Amino acid sequence: MAAKTLASRLRGSRRFLSGFMSGAVLGAAGAGLMALQFFRSRDAETADGSEEKAVLEQFGFPLTGTETRCYTNHALSYDQAKRLPRWVLEHISKSKITGDADRKRCKFKPDPTIPPTFSAFNEDYVGSGWSRGHMAPAGDNKFSSKAMAETFYLSNIVPQNFDNNSGYWNRIEIYCRELTERFEDVWIVSGPLTLPQTKSDGKKTVTYQVIGEDNVAVPSHLYKVILARRSPESTEPLALGAFVVPNEAIGFQPQLTEFQVSLQDLEKLSGLVFFPQLDRTSNIRNICAVDTCKLLDFQKFTLYLNTRKIEGACSLHRLEKVMENLKNTGIEPDDYFLSCYEKKLEELTAKEKSETQTRKPS
Repeated sequence: MAAKTLASRLRGSRRFLSGFMSGAVLGAAGAGLMALQFFRSRDAETADGSEEKAVLEQFGFPLTGTETRCYTNHALSYDQAKRLPRWVLEHISKSKITGDADRKRCKFKPDPTIPPTFSAFNEDYVGSGWSRGHMAPAGDNKFSSKAMAETFYLSNIVPQNFDNNSGYWNRIEIYCRELTERFEDVWIVSGPLTLPQTKSDGKKTVTYQVIGEDNVAVPSHLYKVILARRSPESTEPLALGAFVVPNEAIGFQPQLTEFQVSLQDLEKLSGLVFFPQLDRTSNIRNICAVDTCKLLDFQKFTLYLNTRKIEGACSLHRLEKVMENLKNTGIEPDDYFLSCYEKKLEELTAKEKSETQTRKPS
């Protein structure tokens, strides 16, 4: 329902998804180029350094804190007023999503590069009814413990609906990782949106909840822009998709394509120009036409979650509990699930046997 509401609001624009599907996957080409030309011409006009400018900046211009901040595998721009990222850019590949980095060793914490005056804190989220939602997911950074730990900085976090975080948004993140099986390079930009609502009298307003002592803004929607390349040597066109998802519980029925918008519409909503160095006059394909844009269904997603629980089980009792709970759902375990189960069973059996022998008196 939420998908249809958003789509109907955007469909009035001649630049909506129809342009996407008809081959102009970047209906944004014109607007994006105009925006870039505007910024460049503005910079050229101020480059000469007038006397008036020198007087204006004698004591400095106000600082917004929106400069780009770079980390091991992501970069972001921060909104000091809302205590949220404006955008978070990451690059993933098959090698980056595999490794020994463990999220259990990571803790949510304020970003040390953000002044405390403008930072969110864990206490803001406690008892708020909102989860701490990653924009750059921890699971995209298994190659590096440092990279994964940095995704737990609160500069990469937004207040997110619990079901959305663990459900639909999680499934989108899984799909992005699946793309690395078919594309060598995947760039992803994610962030929050606070969209206007039309009242009964026809007037539009923007209102949003804030949480905690630091008034962390709760976004109404989340966006994700995906740009995929087969390989650096490939002559195949790049694949691109932009999606806007309401920050609420979403079931398994809605398809990802229902939340797809044109890049131009998302830029208009967010005030951002995505991938400004991208040649928008080149042939760029709709990612949902090139790939499936298909998320895990209920059965596969349940198996995925329970496989993760198996990998995290630290006792035979917990391991058997996972297997019991899966059987209660009526879902048959697949070969991968069973292989993970057998491996963990062998590991925990040996561990408990060793502990029993250690406890025996000599």
